[in-house]
Amino acid sequence: MLVDCHAHLDPFSDGDVSQILDRAHAAGVGAVISAGTTVESSARSVELSARFPALFSGVGIHPMDIREPFDDSAAERLRSLATSTAKVVVFSEIGLDFMEGAPDRAVQYDAFRQQIRLARDLKLPIVFHSRESHDEVIRVLREERAYEVGGAMHYFQADAPTARKAIDLGFYISLARPLLRLPHLQEVAAGLPLESIVLESDAAPQPFKSKRESWTEPRHVKTVAVKLAELHARPVEEIVEVTTANVRALLGERWEAVETYVSSRSATRADSGP
Repeated sequence: MLVDCHAHLDPFSDGDVSQILDRAHAAGVGAVISAGTTVESSARSVELSARFPALFSGVGIHPMDIREPFDDSAAERLRSLATSTAKVVVFSEIGLDFMEGAPDRAVQYDAFRQQIRLARDLKLPIVFHSRESHDEVIRVLREERAYEVGGAMHYFQADAPTARKAIDLGFYISLARPLLRLPHLQEVAAGLPLESIVLESDAAPQPFKSKRESWTEPRHVKTVAVKLAELHARPVEEIVEVTTANVRALLGERWEAVETYVSSRSATRADSGP
């Protein structure tokens, strides 16, 4: 099976999530990790993961949502969510964002550092955000010893030297649909070892698209796998096997929860018949 290691399903209704996961399953995507962007969306992701066997959760506050200092209350709420269920498997989505209009950088840095420390304390891998801030993100991850838990560089679109820095620090490179359209990214991906790559959709509501069926969903991880197979001149089946093995290594002992719940879902489907 394929694994979507980063999506945002918390804004969807329960009914929509059910249909999204069914479409993912039909495409061979057996597990999806839905990342939090605020304390509230993290709580919603955890809630959804309790309802759907194939859905797992990340908790964290996105740098674009850091509008006030990261205080003890936020830390304790995230800790409580992270320890509430084995289905929380990553600390995500955290990082730095230096685009115009982003929140105050000092507040971002503090929140990023504190969340890395929390992730290390909880032994949760980190799936991180980096926009116009790659060197600083890598520096902070190194200084805060994030390599002790590892994780992935989410929605990667940077250059080969940046990929190498992340890999050398103990992180995977997470590829999504930009791989289908960006020549420079295709060139970088073709040169990366498959053992350093995981896949994601970064799925979220996209009302700006005129047709609902055009929205990115976890099912599109399959198309990313197909493109990666083409770039590496390998069978798609090998891409599926290697990238899923990479997620298994990324999650470490947390992978046990994925296997347990996905197996239970498969057993339930088998028992229900056609």
